[in-house]
Amino acid sequence: MKILTTSQIQELDEYTIANEPISSIALMERAAKAITNVITERWGAESAIVVFAGPGNNGGDALAVARMLSELGYTPTVYLFNTNGKLSENCAINKQRIIENKNIAFTEISQQFDPPHLTPDTIVIDGLFGTGIKRPLSGGYATLVRYINQSPAQVISIDMPSGLMAEDNTYNITANIIRADLTLTFQQRKLSTMFSECQPFIGELMILDIRLSQAYINQIDTRFSLLEENDLRPLFKPRGDFEHKGTMGNALIIAGSYGMAGAAILATRACLRSGAGKVTLHSPKCNYSIIQTAVPEVVLQMDCDETVYSEPIDDLDFNAVGIGPGLGRHESTAKALIAQIKHAQTPLVIDADAINILATNNHAVQLLPKNTILTPHAKEFERLSGRTNQNSYERLCEAREMAERNEIYILLKGHFSALCIPNGKVIFNSSGNSGMATAGSGDVLTGIITGLLARGYGQEDACKLGMYLHGLAGDLACESVGKESLIASDLIRFLPKAFMRLNT
Repeated sequence: MKILTTSQIQELDEYTIANEPISSIALMERAAKAITNVITERWGAESAIVVFAGPGNNGGDALAVARMLSELGYTPTVYLFNTNGKLSENCAINKQRIIENKNIAFTEISQQFDPPHLTPDTIVIDGLFGTGIKRPLSGGYATLVRYINQSPAQVISIDMPSGLMAEDNTYNITANIIRADLTLTFQQRKLSTMFSECQPFIGELMILDIRLSQAYINQIDTRFSLLEENDLRPLFKPRGDFEHKGTMGNALIIAGSYGMAGAAILATRACLRSGAGKVTLHSPKCNYSIIQTAVPEVVLQMDCDETVYSEPIDDLDFNAVGIGPGLGRHESTAKALIAQIKHAQTPLVIDADAINILATNNHAVQLLPKNTILTPHAKEFERLSGRTNQNSYERLCEAREMAERNEIYILLKGHFSALCIPNGKVIFNSSGNSGMATAGSGDVLTGIITGLLARGYGQEDACKLGMYLHGLAGDLACESVGKESLIASDLIRFLPKAFMRLNT
């Protein structure tokens, strides 16, 4: 799914109107009908509904919804805010239609406003402002938003919670943003709905298909997109009947230190489960007996040091190298890592402590070979970039610029993990759940992507498949054990089922 900017959303509306063809007011009716259908499916006609409509097209949507609900036996109370004496054309049309409907309690606000009492049984329809706002709400609108937020009413926002900008909310005023229980957005996700700090305002999100032009959506070039299951099936490489371990890829995992054998085990087992024909683990001597017992399928290569990774490994005979899980940050480890990167001849996946080591070495990112894959979580990325970001939008912009500048892949881990690719585009992942917020999940992801690289996938496809399979395994595990009890080993246990579901 493509994620459009505010200007592209407006262009999509205009293209649909010109090419369907359909009038602007008829398109508004279509959108209002879709919203009305959701409301009537969830709430009965006895519900106390209060509609707050703004002066623009978002307000026009809200007025149309109120009229449709009234025609179905509901008794909405409607407030239209027209403080500047100027309504959009479609909002004005719907205002007149509301006035002609004698069954609707309608008030137009031009100056003072005495707000209605909102109870736990009240359903507020927020149609004040949609995607077009460019600055924080202030004055009377901010006061109204705060009044709604402090009330016990259930809130339904049309397209976007009023006050929440569709992309960048860095300088927004959070107290002046509607906190919706349900947001009904049109056709495509908006960028800000992908960010964790915006979730408290959005509540449950439903995307309503109002049949905006698919031809325009197909041809428009977008910087952001959301990866979905059907996008991945064409990427799978068939495994021929006469393949053997020598033709299915040879992966090297460099992981573990004293007390951190578990990270090495998780990454290695995930790599094996991702289809690599052979996996070698390089780890300190102290991990020998633990790993031989836990992962009998791995070829174990011991470091000369007892407790840490301390020597770069010749990677010429490998198809992919994953490095970082449980590695530690010992001085000798840092030196070995930098040497490993400088002399790399094989695709790299860098995670965890390997990223933290890069963050402490000035200009180390510039040493990375082109198309290297980094898989940081938010704090690891901030250490790497040297900046403490105010929010997810700033962090994403920084990661996108770093990936483009250095011609590398940066996979920012999170609820919607974001893959920043060297051409400046960003691909969000749609699988996964909060049960995966547990130690070791990132080690599993490193192993999966390394295994896919070794198996013969290119960097972009390995990242897309890897992050989706990782999340899908988490979703399948969640169905079995629930969110609270999910651990990283469960992801590996359900990885085969994730592969089977996609490779059909």
